Amino acid sequence: MGNLRSVQKAFEHLGYAAEITQDPIAIEHAERVVLPGVGAFGAAMANLDSLNLTKAVRDAALSGKPFLGICLGMQLLLSESEEQGHFRGLDVVPGRVLRFFQPDDLNERTQGLKIPHMGWNTLKICLSSPFFASVYDSASVYFVHSYYVVPDADVVAATTEYGIEYCSALQQGKLFATQFHPEKSSAVGLRILQNFAELI
Repeated sequence: MGNLRSVQKAFEHLGYAAEITQDPIAIEHAERVVLPGVGAFGAAMANLDSLNLTKAVRDAALSGKPFLGICLGMQLLLSESEEQGHFRGLDVVPGRVLRFFQPDDLNERTQGLKIPHMGWNTLKICLSSPFFASVYDSASVYFVHSYYVVPDADVVAATTEYGIEYCSALQQGKLFATQFHPEKSSAVGLRILQNFAELI
């Protein structure tokens, strides 16, 4: 769903081979896997199901090899989403996907903020991670989203402020996921993609 080619081009720019595939066997044998995405959660899960990719992607995310979820790809890793109904996710990371802003979030800080959250915003790095090597705290990255993840476990690698403080990156072993788009985040995003590509 969405920005596959732009992510592939970012890796190629860094000198790494990246293949776009719908082949579960290719995913199983890949050294590392990236799940990018834009669009609606339910439609993306239906798309994975229709292509017989759900098990392959979930297995890759649980395999212990480097795995990167981007934007909607991050959200799909969670247990469930409330986007346009109630949908089950891959359930790799226990938790929920919620819409900006929940009733309890409405206050003077959220007043006037537009949804989707679109544009540049800063990271507050809260987990020492090889994915953030040479990335400084308060680095600016690019976002486009109306929903955000609320993981149950202590996997939050970075947060961002947009009326509320929410999880903008998570890490669980060698699984890393970002709500922002590293492929659109200039030098900082390329550094994160390079860190992922170099992870042993």
